[in-house]
Order: sequence, then C-alpha cells, then structure tokens
Amino acid sequence: MSDEAAELAAFGYELGVLKRIRRAGWWHAGVRDPESVAEHSMRVAQLAAIIAAEEGADPVRASFLALWHDTQETRTGDLPHTVTGYLTKPDPRQITADQTAGLPERSRDVIRAAVDEYESQQSAEARCAKDADKLEMLLQAVEYREIGVNRVDGWIDSARKSIKTDTGRTIAEAALTLSPLTWRDR
Repeated sequence: MSDEAAELAAFGYELGVLKRIRRAGWWHAGVRDPESVAEHSMRVAQLAAIIAAEEGADPVRASFLALWHDTQETRTGDLPHTVTGYLTKPDPRQITADQTAGLPERSRDVIRAAVDEYESQQSAEARCAKDADKLEMLLQAVEYREIGVNRVDGWIDSARKSIKTDTGRTIAEAALTLSPLTWRDR
C-alpha cells in the first residue's frame, strides 16, 4: 500500500465523520434529531448548482465549493452562532490545511483552493455556494416548522438577510409561501 493511498483513505474516513455530526444549532430550537452536516452539505451543493445556473455562473464549480464548505467540522463539530461570544471562530483555511497536509499535492491543492475560494467570496460561484448554504438553512427551518418546531423564525430571518443573489432571494421568498410537500402535487 502506498503512503498516498493510505492518506487518501484516512481522509475519506475523516470525511465520513460528517455523517455523524449533527447540526447543533437546531437543538436550541427543540429539534431532537437534527440533520447531519453531510445531509446539509448535500442539499447545499445541489442548491448551489441551481442558483449558479440561474445566475449565469458555473454550476459545477459552485456545487464543488459547497461540498467543501463545512468539511472542517470533522475537527471542530458544528458550532452554533451562540459560541461567538466565547470562542474565536477557527479559520477554515487553517483547518483544511491541517486536514490535507498529508494528501498528495494535486488533491491537497484542489481542496485548499476550493475552501479558499468559498471563504474569500470573490467569485460568483462562491457567492452562489454561500447563498445555497443560507437557503438550505431556510428550507430546513420551514421543514422543521411544518412538523411542529415553532422557534425557527430566527433562522429564517437570518437566512433571508444573508442571501445576496437575486435567484437565492427569489427562491427563499417562494419557499416561505409553500408547503415542504408542494413537490408531491406537481
């Protein structure tokens, strides 16, 4: 077995931790078993592609950036916004550098570049991915509200204020008028 293959396999196992890390902020709203970071990231990547396509950006790139946006949480867990008064937010770029230090150069560079682009928010694709992250949170809040979780307005308001693209804002406003089961009637 090569050292590179072992490093890649070990990183694959680390990424699997995202399937077990729960989105911690939802516990504050009373959600007993919130979605995992991996579940969140999946829909973020899908939404990023949609937003980017509608905005005239590269949907593949936006989706790729979204896939890496929370991978650092294997090392930190999902930190709800309430920790900001007590902890300094870890630098995602530094965590990613640590996570990828042993990877082969090509893999290491592509992952670090994706995280840097997302965090820098300089490209249209990064902005679409960021909006997708906020839109996913809004959709999840509406879904939780529909099953009886009442204290989700803060998440919805925060998401609405954070979304920058026209497409993201339009989808968010539409989502607030629809049942999460609307898709079944189409």
